Amino acid sequence: MPSVMVTESASNRPVSKRQKLNESSTNGTQRRVLKPRIFTPFRTIGLVSPTDVPFTARPLGKTTFQITTSVGRCLQTYDLKRGLNLVFITRPQTPETITASTSWKDQVLAAWGGEEPQAARGVWVFKRGKKVDELELPRFMEENIKQLLVFGAWIVGCCSSKIEVWKSSTLEHYTTLHGTSANLLSGGVCNMPTYLNKIFAGMQDGTIAIWNLSTGKLIYTILPNTSNYGAVTALQPATALSLLAIAYASGPVVIHDIRADKEILRLNTGASAKSPVTSISFRTDGLGAGDDGRKDGVMATSCKDNGDVTFWDLNGGGRKKGVLHGAHDPPSSAHGGIGGGISKVEFLAGQSVLVTSGLDNSLKTWIFDEMPFSPIPRILHSRSGHAAPVSTLQFLPSDSDGADAGGKWLLSASRDRSLWGWSLRRDGQSTELSQGNIRKRAKKMGILNNGLLSLDSTSNLEDLKAPSITCMACSLNRDGGIGAIPGATGIWNNSSKSKGSPRTNEISMTGWESVVTGHEGDKMARTWFWGRKRAGRWAFETGDGTVVKSVAVSPCGTFALIGSAGGGIDMFNLQSGIHRQRFPARLTVIQAKKLKIQQEEAEDMMISMDPNAPKKYTRGQGKHTKAVTGIVVDSLNRIVISCGADGKVKFWDFVTGLLLHEIDWYPMTSITSMHYHRPSDLIALSCDDGSIRVVDIETKKLVRELWTSNAHTETRTIDFTFSNDGRWVISACTDSIIRVWDLPTGHLIDAMKLHSPCTALAFSNTGEYLATTQEDSVGVHIWTNRTLFTHVPTRHISEEDIASIDAPTASGEGGEGFVEAAVDETEEEQEEDETHIPSIDQLSDHITTLSLVPKSRWQNLLHLDIIRARNKPKEASKPLEKAPFFLPSLNQPPDPSTALTTIPAPEPSRITSSSLTTPSTIATTTTTFTSHLALAASSTTPSATTYTPLLTHLSTLPPSAADIAIRTLADTPPYTELHTFIHALTSRLRERRDYELVQAWMAVFLRLHGDTVVRDRELVQAMREWQDEAKREKERIGRLVGYAVGVVGWIRSARS
Repeated sequence: MPSVMVTESASNRPVSKRQKLNESSTNGTQRRVLKPRIFTPFRTIGLVSPTDVPFTARPLGKTTFQITTSVGRCLQTYDLKRGLNLVFITRPQTPETITASTSWKDQVLAAWGGEEPQAARGVWVFKRGKKVDELELPRFMEENIKQLLVFGAWIVGCCSSKIEVWKSSTLEHYTTLHGTSANLLSGGVCNMPTYLNKIFAGMQDGTIAIWNLSTGKLIYTILPNTSNYGAVTALQPATALSLLAIAYASGPVVIHDIRADKEILRLNTGASAKSPVTSISFRTDGLGAGDDGRKDGVMATSCKDNGDVTFWDLNGGGRKKGVLHGAHDPPSSAHGGIGGGISKVEFLAGQSVLVTSGLDNSLKTWIFDEMPFSPIPRILHSRSGHAAPVSTLQFLPSDSDGADAGGKWLLSASRDRSLWGWSLRRDGQSTELSQGNIRKRAKKMGILNNGLLSLDSTSNLEDLKAPSITCMACSLNRDGGIGAIPGATGIWNNSSKSKGSPRTNEISMTGWESVVTGHEGDKMARTWFWGRKRAGRWAFETGDGTVVKSVAVSPCGTFALIGSAGGGIDMFNLQSGIHRQRFPARLTVIQAKKLKIQQEEAEDMMISMDPNAPKKYTRGQGKHTKAVTGIVVDSLNRIVISCGADGKVKFWDFVTGLLLHEIDWYPMTSITSMHYHRPSDLIALSCDDGSIRVVDIETKKLVRELWTSNAHTETRTIDFTFSNDGRWVISACTDSIIRVWDLPTGHLIDAMKLHSPCTALAFSNTGEYLATTQEDSVGVHIWTNRTLFTHVPTRHISEEDIASIDAPTASGEGGEGFVEAAVDETEEEQEEDETHIPSIDQLSDHITTLSLVPKSRWQNLLHLDIIRARNKPKEASKPLEKAPFFLPSLNQPPDPSTALTTIPAPEPSRITSSSLTTPSTIATTTTTFTSHLALAASSTTPSATTYTPLLTHLSTLPPSAADIAIRTLADTPPYTELHTFIHALTSRLRERRDYELVQAWMAVFLRLHGDTVVRDRELVQAMREWQDEAKREKERIGRLVGYAVGVVGWIRSARS
């Protein structure tokens, strides 16, 4: 292989560093694209049981159970006693997807492998979330393991056509069991108590093969009673000895006596070949059967084609005891990609608790404790997530008191008709916003009963939820928290049909709904309580009766705006549900007639009007001709901005509903969505030509155009967002690339290519995280922003420099947290920008510049006498009246036995405090300052550079040292040092540098040597030169400021 050849040749070279430098110099561009520069993978949230790999449970002592599920390439372990709290996530993640898992003692085994025959495969052993060992594999293994089984001295792995066997003591591969024909294993394998070294394998032809693992021989085959039973779909040993439950593809479940090879019980599940039983479990606590539930013999069955669990009483010939309808969501028939069905059911050993996992990404526990006795359990614990890819994401904004600040919460909506709130700090706080008691409503409608309505295939639990969410908006400024509107309130009442006076609790309430959502194919926009995590009271209907396309909430949190597919915009009050405004404003009959007359007159005057004059709009004009795809409200509730598929951006008056301004891009493009950044008053609009246009709402001008590709018609923007500071625009496109644009320069500064298209993205308010979702995943991927901790180059990159990267994992392996991102110092991160900005203390000699000296230094220099007087002790320190008991008395000689060991004196510190300046330090500072003065005075042709070393040294001194340096200037004739010091300050003033520092030094100089200066004529003349220079600079700056004020005033007062 080429890679091996390169490695061997590289290893023969004597200096490895030289090779690294050569690669960096020749392939510098390739090294930069190894990974994105701004965002790095962190972790994935929202995954519980998204795959069809069954969970595995094991007891932990006598108090609790641990349940382990697969989330792709790692396992998650939950503790039952803690309410299914997540306790372990396995690391490292497997190279390929996990295909089977099982618990064994205090360890968990996970089999993994790829889809192709040549893909890598393996079986790893984990303990407390860490890999501790792995099983030895046979040389040629081309099939994935579908089921793992551990019993006695054996570990059994069931593949599609063969069975692999290992020894549990040494983890060495023992043998491979092959069938006598090409019969596939369809029902998995199981073992039975008292059957030593025996396993039972369900075959595709309906037979049960019994193998002896020790000898590796097929010892017996159990044949089905009839040939139309079909393949074996599930096997489970019963609690009674020698009894085995067998489920067939045609529907029946058979209890078979293995010892006598006789069918003793057949249960007609009422299912067809389309929904065979795929999981069987027996209750082991000796209860649940009979009329009073005090007998043994309860069996539970489920299948992957629906979400129901059926309970059977096996006493007296067997009968159906009850059905737990809707335990998990069934597979959706309306939309593709929505998971459903039950992957496994299991009664916990010796407990009245049932555990179920579904393909709807959920794990649930049920308990039988209802009184009077009920064969149907109630829900005990539940952990779940989205069952379909996420379509909308939004970080929760900060409320008025900042309680939810910091990017803690993330809202997500999916095609599975659910709305979730995810906590990025603690997974246990994540929750789904309730849509009411769905199961209670289903029972009233007969969906969960055994009546005639349950036979109607068109009625299911999915239809009782709101349609899938397509857009949402949120504002927490008026969210009442958990106590908002206490008591029972209706869910999603049509606000247009609500009549009568408001109730007392609504009048006195302090908060109301804070989230508004639009739904697919629905003309109603629905409200939600974020604090109460439940559905709200109102369902707002569009004014023209068309589908909701966009929603917005005012920054005050009081008004909700709804945009329709027909071009209408309606505003509602979230507190009362009353319709408040329509954009454009609604006309009365008289106003409509008057408007028609004005339009006819305007047509007659069209020729005489100035074509460059701004167009004026009257009441009722300006409605969008196509769907409204975006609505935002400015920070002061003055302007409403809307965009539509008609290619227009409209600015409306919030109070009157009048159209103020319009930007028309038709027929160049059609606008698909809009986002608003409040601090900078910028809106970004995604267009169908592949561009993102940025508009300033103050000037109403286009400021940036960001193109995703050179071919404008090939790539479309799926979703985009602003960064928290408004400097970046992050976009996700149909080419699976996430791009980061720098608004000040308009450059593409970073990009990363994912393995599947991104469906939604959001940026946290604190700038810490970027959240993304993908088409092939039900989780939410979290990325870390590295610019918070390290310098990242912001040069422009081309499409060829885009890096390919894997999405974050549930375990967080391969990603970077905040600490890792801060200390990571790879070569790519230390790459410098192409443009360097020099660090200079003066940009131009025509600009008066302040110094780079800290403000505290020159300010304290002016008030040093006051500071010294304030810090002077009020009284002398007093000796201690009585020494502590552990110190010897001064009158007694020290005890040699208790004498302390002489401690050597510490080395003098290299750090000297400015407030405790020693005489030697003062002498050194004064000597250096005096030498610079003498060097400047000895110059025959003094210039600006002559005094630079003197003033540079003086600026580096602390306040006390600078005061002493100026104080020790020689004030005796011929006053050479005083002359030199004044000329140095005058020269620095002519250079227009260090203005405030020169003023402070001169103030201290005059306070200390003012009496000497007034007695000498030459010193007075030097001071006059300094004064004239300061006055000249003052007048120059005054003229410039006056000119700037005049220009600004003229611009403000000018009228076009």
